[in-house]
Amino acid sequence: MRLDPWAEGGWNKLLSFLNFLPWKDAEGSRALAFLTPFPSFRMSNKQVKTALKSARDAIRNKEYKEALKHCKTVLKQEKNNYNAWVFIGVAAAELEQPDQAQGAYKKAAELEPDQLLAWQGLASLYEKSNYTDVKDDLITVYQKLLDLYESADKQKWCDVCKKLVDLYHQEKKYLEVAQTWQRLIKTRKEDGAENQEIYQLWIKLTQLLAESTEEENDEIQQLLFIAFENALSSSNNVPSEDHETLYRHFIQCLAKFPYEIARMKKACEGMMNIYPTVSYPLEMLCLHLIQSGSFTDEALQYCYQLVEKDSKSGPGLIGLGIKALKDKKYEDAAKNLTEGLKLSSVCVVGWYHLAEAQMKMHHYKEAIISCNQALITIENLSPPRRSVHQKNLCFRLKAEALIQLSDHDSSEEAIAILEQISDANTIPELLVLKGLAYLNKGLSDKTSEIVEELLSSHPNLAAVHALEGLIHFTRKDYPKAERGFQRALDREAEIADYYYYLGLTYWFMSEDTRKDKTKALTQFLKAAKLDTYMGKVFRYLGHYYREVVGDKSRARGCYRKAFELDETDEESGAAAVDISVELEDMETALVILTTVTGKASAGTAKWAWLRRGLYYLKAGQHSQAVADLQAALRADPKDFNCWESLGEAYLSRGGYTTALKSFTKASELNPESIYSVFKVAAIQQILGKYKEAVAQYQQIIKKKEDYVPALKGLGECHLMMAKGKLTDFLDGKAVEHIEQALDYFTWALQYRSDVSCIWKLLGDACTSLHVVSPSKVNVNVLGVLLGQKEGKEILKKHELLHLGGRCYGRALKLLPTANTWCDLGINYYRQAQNLTETGSCVNELKELLEKSLHCLKKAVRLDSNNHLYWNALGVVACHSGIGNYALAQHCFIKSIQAEQINATAWTNLGVLYLANENIEPAHEAFKVAQSLDPSYLMCWIGQALIAETVGSYDTMDLFRHTTELNMHTEGAIGYAYWVCTTLQDRTNRETELYRYNILQMNAIPAAQVVLSKYTERIQNYAPAFTMLGYLNEYLQLNKEAADAYQRAILLLQNEEKEEIYNVTVRNYGRLLCAIGEYDKAIQAFKSTPLEEFDDIIGLALALFKKGFFQESNKAYERALSIVETEQDKAHILTALAITEYKQNKMDIAKTLLFKCSILKEPTTESLQALCALGLAMKDTTLSKAALNELLKHIKQKDDNYQTCLITAAVYALQGRNVSVQRQVSKAVHSNPADPALWSLLSRVVPQYTPRNAQGGAVAGNVAHILDSNHGKALLYTAVNQLAMGSNSTEDEKNDPLKTIQKAVLLSPDDPAVWAGLMAACYADNTLALLNNAQPKRTELDIAQLTTISATVKEKNLPESYVQTIEKWSLCQALTGLIEKGKISEAEALCTKHLKSSHDQPAVFLLLRQIQCKPLLQAQKHLPDAVLEELQKTVVSNSTSFSAWQWLAQVYQSQGMMGAAEMCYRKSLQVASQQGNWNGKLSSLLRLALLALEVCMADISNDHWPSLVEEATAEALKLCFCPLALLLQALLQFHRKIGARETRRLLERIVYKPGYPKSIVSVARWYLLRHLYAKDDYELIDMLVDNAKVHGDTRTLELNQKLSSSSSSSPK
Repeated sequence: MRLDPWAEGGWNKLLSFLNFLPWKDAEGSRALAFLTPFPSFRMSNKQVKTALKSARDAIRNKEYKEALKHCKTVLKQEKNNYNAWVFIGVAAAELEQPDQAQGAYKKAAELEPDQLLAWQGLASLYEKSNYTDVKDDLITVYQKLLDLYESADKQKWCDVCKKLVDLYHQEKKYLEVAQTWQRLIKTRKEDGAENQEIYQLWIKLTQLLAESTEEENDEIQQLLFIAFENALSSSNNVPSEDHETLYRHFIQCLAKFPYEIARMKKACEGMMNIYPTVSYPLEMLCLHLIQSGSFTDEALQYCYQLVEKDSKSGPGLIGLGIKALKDKKYEDAAKNLTEGLKLSSVCVVGWYHLAEAQMKMHHYKEAIISCNQALITIENLSPPRRSVHQKNLCFRLKAEALIQLSDHDSSEEAIAILEQISDANTIPELLVLKGLAYLNKGLSDKTSEIVEELLSSHPNLAAVHALEGLIHFTRKDYPKAERGFQRALDREAEIADYYYYLGLTYWFMSEDTRKDKTKALTQFLKAAKLDTYMGKVFRYLGHYYREVVGDKSRARGCYRKAFELDETDEESGAAAVDISVELEDMETALVILTTVTGKASAGTAKWAWLRRGLYYLKAGQHSQAVADLQAALRADPKDFNCWESLGEAYLSRGGYTTALKSFTKASELNPESIYSVFKVAAIQQILGKYKEAVAQYQQIIKKKEDYVPALKGLGECHLMMAKGKLTDFLDGKAVEHIEQALDYFTWALQYRSDVSCIWKLLGDACTSLHVVSPSKVNVNVLGVLLGQKEGKEILKKHELLHLGGRCYGRALKLLPTANTWCDLGINYYRQAQNLTETGSCVNELKELLEKSLHCLKKAVRLDSNNHLYWNALGVVACHSGIGNYALAQHCFIKSIQAEQINATAWTNLGVLYLANENIEPAHEAFKVAQSLDPSYLMCWIGQALIAETVGSYDTMDLFRHTTELNMHTEGAIGYAYWVCTTLQDRTNRETELYRYNILQMNAIPAAQVVLSKYTERIQNYAPAFTMLGYLNEYLQLNKEAADAYQRAILLLQNEEKEEIYNVTVRNYGRLLCAIGEYDKAIQAFKSTPLEEFDDIIGLALALFKKGFFQESNKAYERALSIVETEQDKAHILTALAITEYKQNKMDIAKTLLFKCSILKEPTTESLQALCALGLAMKDTTLSKAALNELLKHIKQKDDNYQTCLITAAVYALQGRNVSVQRQVSKAVHSNPADPALWSLLSRVVPQYTPRNAQGGAVAGNVAHILDSNHGKALLYTAVNQLAMGSNSTEDEKNDPLKTIQKAVLLSPDDPAVWAGLMAACYADNTLALLNNAQPKRTELDIAQLTTISATVKEKNLPESYVQTIEKWSLCQALTGLIEKGKISEAEALCTKHLKSSHDQPAVFLLLRQIQCKPLLQAQKHLPDAVLEELQKTVVSNSTSFSAWQWLAQVYQSQGMMGAAEMCYRKSLQVASQQGNWNGKLSSLLRLALLALEVCMADISNDHWPSLVEEATAEALKLCFCPLALLLQALLQFHRKIGARETRRLLERIVYKPGYPKSIVSVARWYLLRHLYAKDDYELIDMLVDNAKVHGDTRTLELNQKLSSSSSSSPK
């Protein structure tokens, strides 16, 4: 074949069109040596030829613009030159000028319409164009080319023809496609083409027309059929795979046209003849016949043939299903149709007939699904002109199914579907359906309107009368309903629904019509006969046989039939199961339930799941019951009955938590259900959540006060809580719970006194308090229980136990059980124990023990296999009142035989052996008990007692282990005894045993806890209280220790143990002295013989604490006369010295302390006292010498803090402030884990080295971390933070206000902490004012002052400390009031304090300051007399540097700069003398500021600038002082604003980190002025950016003013 001339990409534009010329060059490639003019061209001259030749050469060389020029030259000579226009078209197309090219080609074609070049150029141009609007033009061009090629070049004609067909196909012009392609086939046949080529062309035509099947054009469709037939007839390979495929395509095509039955039969038969083994044509023929609606006997025969050939053929099964439907074999029809549609799902008729079969079987939901599938298939596959009728049929059937569902939503949907059917309002049957839908929605009025209309237009239509009957039926007008249904039956007697509704009418009309066999039963039977698939008829037949006839067997048969027909009929299924259960046919019931649950999807068949779950619950298959009941809840999560049943199932298998959740949910769903709440409470009781259970039981009692199970539960909960409190040794709480338990049990007995268990529980409650001390048992019992009619009576312990025995007796009368006999025996034993404790009548005791023994023997006879009964009998036999140890041993052995794992019996056996001093057997018995139950407490106590008996070192460890296992009085007293014994032996402090038993095991607190519980219960054992006081004293619980000693004294008063009594009184007096009750302490010590050394010094100390120094001296001197050791003598001398010091007898005190120091063994305490005396007397020599001596004798690390404190105080006395800090720092480095040393360091820093305040704050934080309860550490931290100028705006972590607030929370009773809070609030308010913000804490001054005064009064503090802190807080409060402008309040406060104490020069100075404040603010000139009075006031406070500074400010306000300078210098002098670093620094800075103010006033005097420099230089020597640097910079600014030194000083403050924000802001303000004076705009911009970053609004405002003034000034 020749190449397509305009499709070849390698051509240049010109060559692509000139390709058709006949000549070639010598090498066979296309060339243009010369373009010969066509004969019709007549060149006018030689220049035209030359120009055309040049144009041709230019195109060949791709010089298209040159070609255009040459062509234009030609056209100037010859406007109609064909070649020139063609060349222009070529060049313009190449230059991407399509419009020009198109115009040139069209012009050429107009000039010579029969010439090819122009048409070829147009075709190429259009093919390459991106425009869609040229396709019509291209078709015209192709058609012209076909005309030109038809006689000239057949091959090119064919090529153009194919292109034209492709174009037609793109435009979906299928008729033109078919006609043009047939013309091509005809041409090829005339040209003698081979048969294979013609076959391929016919195949191609079928492919081209494949999409035309959607077109409603018979001519096209016929052409398509002809193409298939010609393709089949022209095929050479028959049979073959391609031929078979072509046949399939042909049949598929025919299948789309139901009316082409004859052609379809012919095609299918033709294919079957050629391919007899292929079932496809038969399937398609059957499917076509089914779809066309002409399902005749012939079609049925085809289906039979198809099923014989392929039993799984979809169309064949569908056909059989349709046949079964016609024969009313609905189940077979549904089965065949379902199977067939699985294989051929596009069969609309099949889906419709399946829906019909399902409707006949009353499977309405399945019918709706089938109708939906049919409608989907119609939309996807069926031709539009055939889909309307089928769609209407499906709509109608679906609407019927929806109406039969009878719910509101389905009826609403049915109405919407009926509206979509054309002419629905004119078809009476559809109007009846609409009326039924309205009736289902409850719109009977609309239904009545439809009925009235239909009765007038179609009076003989049975459905209308039936609908009328239904209206009356829904309105419960049964006589009219009866007449309506009878009229319907008169017109159409073979409708089962009419009989059913008539029977239903009789069923509800009256009892007579229901029972009358000729009424309801007859109608139901007729309906069942006419429609054997109507399950609801059989349901009512079941109702009839169950309720009317009473024949459960026949009723169950009807119910089963109804349920088999309609598996959604839960009522029938449930009834069939329930009757089967009643008939005890559990197998049938279970089969039904299993069948239903096996088919049920998630969330359905609740009734079946519930019943099967209850069956499994009853059968004891708890896990299966839980699974089924969970499935039931998935179907209905709001059924409280299901939740209750599930809770029972969980409870049955021990799932208490899940059962609790289930019953809680049930109670939420049904708040009125008492049972659910009761089960919730019962489970909470089982889980030990007694408080929650009580709350639930109380809810029940509020609803139903006679609900005995709830009353019983309340009593049990309180009884169990009482037992828990007894275990925790909270006996008072236990008694309260027992009272409540007795009330509730008594309340329950008022309703059910015949219930044995309640009497038994009453006995348990009364007996449970046997362990409580008799003094605590005073129980209020309802008089009803005691035989009284009303009121309550208080019972003592023995009365309560006796009542318990009576209650057990009543329980035995009602129900004699071994367990109750055992409980009664134990009760008698407890009564005997109580008599033993109180020392009552021996005969009564023996009688009770005999009764106990008799009851327990009775219990053993009734149940000899119960080990508990044998054990109890053995315990009673062991009692000293019986003493039958052989019987006891026998009983314990029998208990062990009855229960091998019996630690209790083995322990009791060990106790029996131990009581009889058989140590070895006892040890073995306890050992066995330990192996059986290592956590059993009593066997460990037994081993501890054995260890104590034999003197083992493990005794204390064993007793400790008993306290760790649980609390028991024997273990507690044993452990406490050994702890106290170990503590009293002071020689063992360094031993490993002491460190382990006491320190590592935390023995003291542990023993104190268990002994507290012991004394709570056993309150008549004096040694226990003595030991408790001893342990409390070790734990510094002085108040509790004193109470314990007092209790011991009361118990020892009546005993003849004088020595023990005196020791106890001595301990008691010591503790009274420790807690500040000195009068009682003196009285206690005086109650002793005062012969012992400890008693005498105790009395001396109490007298000293009370302030009776002379009496104390006498007592100490008496003690000194009987002292035996040097150490005690030193202590007494030290005490005497302190007493003399208190009487201001310094010399005598010093002499006594010197006596101590010259003893052979001077004590550290005496040396500390001597050093402290030197500090108090400010005697540096004495304090230093005492300190040196003290340092020689200190050996213990525990004295680090005291030594450090004294050493630092000595350094402070010497004025060595830095050494104070260094000394404490050394101590901290040596003992970094001591919080007291860190706290001391934080304390001394702000006072002695305030420049190191940051380190002081860190030290305070460390102290707080090491001891979080150390409130003082936080106070010192806050003071350091204040000293270093920290605030929340600059450093949130070092905010003094937050720190001091934490300290207040830790130590709210410390006045120093409140004073610190006062200072922090003042600093915070001052900082807010500096930042132009509103202070937040402005009204706290008076409140804080009042708080400080109150806390000072509450605590016993030194007088000097109280005066100092009150004076400081007053000054601080006054300062705050003055700064807020509350002058009158400040003056009133000041006057009030002066009235209470006149000798307060500092307060008087404050008063003068307050009075002068308004005058100074008004800037008035003060008279000389006033100034003189102020000066006198300051002189009276000459040791206050702040007073001199204030006087300087007054002089400064009056313009007396020289006098102000002298006052500041005086302030500096005072501060220097006092060593006050803050005072010196503030005086120097104020002096510098005064001098700078004078300098700024332009007073020419060299004194003031030099004073600024001198003062700031001295300040910088003290510390790094940003304010001093600022003052130096401002002085330089004043001297020479534009100097480089000025900029250097200011920039150092602005840009160097570490300067306070306020100082930096001032420096930034002056630096900006300096830079504007220098016009240095680059540095100005940098400074402004810095101000923006730091939020310096003041500088930014100045910059705005300066920039605006500089821009407005002339340049």
